Amino acid sequence: MAAPTRTDLITVITDDHRDVERVFAELESEPEAGNRNDVVDHVIAELVRHSVAEEQLMYPAARKHLDNGDEIADHEIEEHAEAEKVMKRLERKNPGEPEYEELLGKLIADVRHHIKDEENDLLPRLRDACSAEELDRLGERVLAAKKIAPTRPHPHAPSKPPANLVLAPGAAFVDKIRDALTGRKS
Repeated sequence: MAAPTRTDLITVITDDHRDVERVFAELESEPEAGNRNDVVDHVIAELVRHSVAEEQLMYPAARKHLDNGDEIADHEIEEHAEAEKVMKRLERKNPGEPEYEELLGKLIADVRHHIKDEENDLLPRLRDACSAEELDRLGERVLAAKKIAPTRPHPHAPSKPPANLVLAPGAAFVDKIRDALTGRKS
């Protein structure tokens, strides 16, 4: 992932979205690429890191600062859970298998829908509701959270504080060991 141009929350999140979109475009334009599984593993790792950071920081901010923040955060978390289930199933398949391509297509469509929701509703509302200092602080914390976040989907793991804050580092540790043992680049 490219380094964000700024470190406020809105920029960090949208920069991640653009990076994911670039990988999706690569996957769609090169369906026969020999490194397809490596690219999918990479995007899954990035999506998981991004989701964990949002769940730890951005959604609690939405709950705190927005009138219907609980409703918005719950909806976004539900979308994360669905995407993690698809990612988990995708991890068990191989490129070239019909179900692999179906799952990948579903993941891409679901994540694009999620990105559109966040960028058209949640992020503009957070920009209006939070001070520049708060957005900068949240952006810095999101970047830090992504560095220690899990790299594999855990669809049944807690997605709300405080449980997600306690369990995510342990899952990340196990993921990094699995990644090293399997040679997976994350």
